[in-house]
Amino acid sequence: MNALLEVDAIDVAYADFRALHGISLTVAEGETLAVIGANGAGKSTLLKTVAGLLRPVAGQIRFDGHDVSRTPAHQRVRQGIALTPEGRRIFGSLTVEENLKVGAHGRRQGPWNLATVYDAFPLLAEKRSRRGAHLSGGEQQATAIGRALMSNPRLLLLDEVSLGLAPVVIADIYKALPTITAKGTTVLVVEQDLTQALTVADRVQCLLEGRTVLEGAAADVTRKQVQAAYFGVDATEGQEDE
Repeated sequence: MNALLEVDAIDVAYADFRALHGISLTVAEGETLAVIGANGAGKSTLLKTVAGLLRPVAGQIRFDGHDVSRTPAHQRVRQGIALTPEGRRIFGSLTVEENLKVGAHGRRQGPWNLATVYDAFPLLAEKRSRRGAHLSGGEQQATAIGRALMSNPRLLLLDEVSLGLAPVVIADIYKALPTITAKGTTVLVVEQDLTQALTVADRVQCLLEGRTVLEGAAADVTRKQVQAAYFGVDATEGQEDE
């Protein structure tokens, strides 16, 4: 498959603090890549940089073969990159349907509209007239993802989908992912929940203190390897010679 997103050795800094150190990754068209790691690993910084909210101080970001390293965020949305931010950030004074319509303001053509979003998230169809401030955390997360889909992205960036949600709610939201990818949307998801990451992703990449410490096909990496990389310990630590 062709590479849709290529991140090539980027460094990202907040003033004097270097948050990412030479991070590289590739996401092929149609696949799901999960970026995992503990708090402070640099996961959200990576997504913000891909989305155009931050600029790398070194390295390059290519989308569909074109350098977008200096392209403003709103132009990246028009090109087909959409971010569901950590914390959801929906408009509390707007209804679910009004929040969704905000995502369609760029009028980019594609498979996503109100009907297909409601099909992917049936709970939103039932709550379409409810204001965002009166939604549960799971309903807000579904609304935020639906709003991003309404921009008809080729690449959907999901930041901390499971944060603050009950396991049953997380499972319900992740049930929509096959529907999303089946419509041709490529997904880059940042996640702390190892079980969800390994279940939904084609490949995983683990960050630790702004550096990649493990990457591979989700089916090929063991849970012990992932947990060791996640916490920065030796995967063989504690094992006895046989």
